[in-house]
Amino acid sequence: MNLLRKKSISTLLAGTKEGYSLKKELGALDLTLLGIGAIIGTGIFVLTGTGALTAGPSLMISFVIAGLACLFSALAYAEFASTVPVSGSVYTYTYATLGELVAWIIGWDLILEYLLAVSAVSVGWSGYFQSLLGGLGIHIPVEFTGAPGSVPGTTTYFNLPALVIVLLITALLSVGVKQSKKVNNVMVIVKLIVVLLFIFVGFKYVKPDNWHPFMPFGLGGVFSTAALVFFAFIGFDAVASAAEETRNPNKDLPKGIMFSLLICTLLYVIVSGIMTGIVPYKQFEGNIDHPISLAIQVAGIDWVAGIIDVGAILGMTTVMLVMLYGQTRIMFSMSRDGLMPKTFSQVHPKFQTPFKATWMLGIIAALMGSFIPLQELAELVNIGTLSAFVLISVAVLVLRYTKPDLKRAFRCPGVPFVPILAIVFCGFLILQLGAATWIRFVIWLGIGLIIYFVYSRKHSKLNKVKS
Repeated sequence: MNLLRKKSISTLLAGTKEGYSLKKELGALDLTLLGIGAIIGTGIFVLTGTGALTAGPSLMISFVIAGLACLFSALAYAEFASTVPVSGSVYTYTYATLGELVAWIIGWDLILEYLLAVSAVSVGWSGYFQSLLGGLGIHIPVEFTGAPGSVPGTTTYFNLPALVIVLLITALLSVGVKQSKKVNNVMVIVKLIVVLLFIFVGFKYVKPDNWHPFMPFGLGGVFSTAALVFFAFIGFDAVASAAEETRNPNKDLPKGIMFSLLICTLLYVIVSGIMTGIVPYKQFEGNIDHPISLAIQVAGIDWVAGIIDVGAILGMTTVMLVMLYGQTRIMFSMSRDGLMPKTFSQVHPKFQTPFKATWMLGIIAALMGSFIPLQELAELVNIGTLSAFVLISVAVLVLRYTKPDLKRAFRCPGVPFVPILAIVFCGFLILQLGAATWIRFVIWLGIGLIIYFVYSRKHSKLNKVKS
């Protein structure tokens, strides 16, 4: 029983030319907008309020720390994605370097990460959507506005808007990446305009006195908040999941990963600085679900607040679109390797998408978002993402040692120091997460290991080759 058997890079590349191939539709600009679409959403429109309460004005530093952890990991991602342009992101790269068992663990981890991310963002989307409808005098029956028990003092059955938006996104993804790309690109451009509008309008109302004390909760508050707001950056790894559908992956993937991450980090720092400069951080108590709108309202420019709400809705729509996209491509790769049932890698003859997998995963995410409260959904996302980033950094080091002559279209600079920095930064942020998160994560991994030894190990294509 070889638990560390590896899938050769030549085999990975050959698999993309068999009957399970995906259509190549994406360029560097599409990938950059794909990354921005996944990154700018809940982080900038919701988590900035939560972070302000735990870090104060030093929230800007928390975003820089989280961004640095992502930057070091992004360089490792870029090397792998350009060298092995195969669908599946870090799961695929781990399979080629650290072996099947580790690849299964990280793939199982990513399934949880992406599903929870889609569901959690759908709940945030629902809140902004209901707020926008309320401003227009339209109100959804309270019974259908949240998960059971999520609204104190009222009886709620399920979150109807969250359910509907995920199903609509699922339908869009199921008919083709080209159509999804066009919708994503338009929405990303609109929400970037909204964010820039907030920056240009809001900076005039900044009061530097609101930045004092700059670090009211000390370094502990800065670090714990960095672990929290890390959720805002998880989208960039979904760009790597698009490797197999990229026209020129050797050049375009590194550009898409790095450009989207750098643009979003800069915007996060500027927005959080302006936001805490307009509103004293303590005032975000009770208003964490719409901090950007609150800042505009405090500044007295209500006409912009409505535009911000629309931008938030679009922003979170693109996050769900890209997260569900990445989820289906990882499941597609695991199925193609035999670790998941074949149905997840079946490509629709007309749309050339993993049609069945998209609908199965979309329905699960929609139901989770409509029946489970936001806080319970969001707790596990960060630990899964950080674990994936640690493994991709380890994989780069392993591949540099085991295959030093492998042709690399993009080389991560500063090896071994940059991957080691990624491991240190991400590992440090993992340690900032609570015990309950660790317990739930270990339980999920335990379930995954049972599935691997009962089903996946026997059905693995590598097992059939060697048997």
